[in-house]
Amino acid sequence: MCPKVLIRMNVIWRNYFSCLRIRKVPHRCQSSYHPVAPLGSRILTDPAKVFEHNMWDHMQWSKEEEAAARKKVEENSAVRVLLEEQVKYESEASKYWDTFYKIHKNKFFKDRNWLLREFPEILPVGQKTEEKVKELSWNHVKVHAANCFSRMHCPTMPEEKNHYRESSGSSDGQNKAGSDFSNLDSKEHRKGPLKTELFPGSNATFRILEVGCGAGNSVFPILNTLQNAPEFFLYCCDFASGAVELVKSHASYRAAQCCAFVHDVCDDGLPYPFPDGILDVILLVFVLSSIHPDRMQGVVNRLSKLLKPGGMLLFRDYGRYDKTQLRFKRGHCLSENFYVRGDGTRAYFFTKGEVHDMFCKAGLNEKQNLVDRRLQVNRKKKVKMHRVWVQGKFQKPLPFT
Repeated sequence: MCPKVLIRMNVIWRNYFSCLRIRKVPHRCQSSYHPVAPLGSRILTDPAKVFEHNMWDHMQWSKEEEAAARKKVEENSAVRVLLEEQVKYESEASKYWDTFYKIHKNKFFKDRNWLLREFPEILPVGQKTEEKVKELSWNHVKVHAANCFSRMHCPTMPEEKNHYRESSGSSDGQNKAGSDFSNLDSKEHRKGPLKTELFPGSNATFRILEVGCGAGNSVFPILNTLQNAPEFFLYCCDFASGAVELVKSHASYRAAQCCAFVHDVCDDGLPYPFPDGILDVILLVFVLSSIHPDRMQGVVNRLSKLLKPGGMLLFRDYGRYDKTQLRFKRGHCLSENFYVRGDGTRAYFFTKGEVHDMFCKAGLNEKQNLVDRRLQVNRKKKVKMHRVWVQGKFQKPLPFT
């Protein structure tokens, strides 16, 4: 390669990395900006080709489809579960999830390998740069570096095709060396705040908490990606003790970078094994929907206190009229848009406005809040199903903002 070309390539690379360092909030995170393909790039332009793929992105519903979905929800909500049974589902919620994990182990949900593409905030700054460089082709780098050079900031980097299936559930883990906090007697646990110098991950400079970690479908993709990032530490919790044990017994679990513990996020009197205000990221993916609507705001308020100024809460969950909601039979509705499955676990279906109100009331600033509409296809049976999820990113304000 000639010297002039090498010089030009070096200039482009330097400009590109400078942009990565100086940019403040990527366009991908801003709720007012809707990228061309924020969650995927498989767009159905010819209805005749609908059965050529398993999933299509950014689907627009017709008025007829939306009306049919609304009618279906009205029908399956007409008969409500008896109040005494609703009380049982609330008081024994952890038991139902424990039973779920005893039956399914870690084989029900797929690992969320899409997680880092949708939520790059999970990565420490240096790691973000490294991961993005791996993903970008030379042409992508050249184009985006040129944009950075002219505007002195980088727009969102191109995303790979992102075709993933819903995965709810969660995971958490910790081995004997780091399991002191998960094994504490509840009375001992409630005595008061833990001493700062004793909490796990106290030496880390970038800390993440995953709430409702289940069998570890988010935990292990994160740990595997950040295994060479010594400044990183992951906390993960679930109120199903069986789920926590699955995480702790996993071959990829490392107490040096992870602390898993049993925790009920609805219990305001139960402290976390770390101080308030130290988390860089909280991951809340397909978890809030399993909590009674009357308790959701309290959960979000408490989580907000755990974030440091500038920290991010990353949210993804069921949206209104998702196929899961439409498939419920009469007699499974607990309250408006809140249902119980046959195994006793529950699910709520959000609107974008509800998500906005809940997190903003907790003192967080909205950086992203969008409805992800997909068309899932069973090519063998020639069946089409609408998937609807809500995804949001909410930031704790800095002291001077």
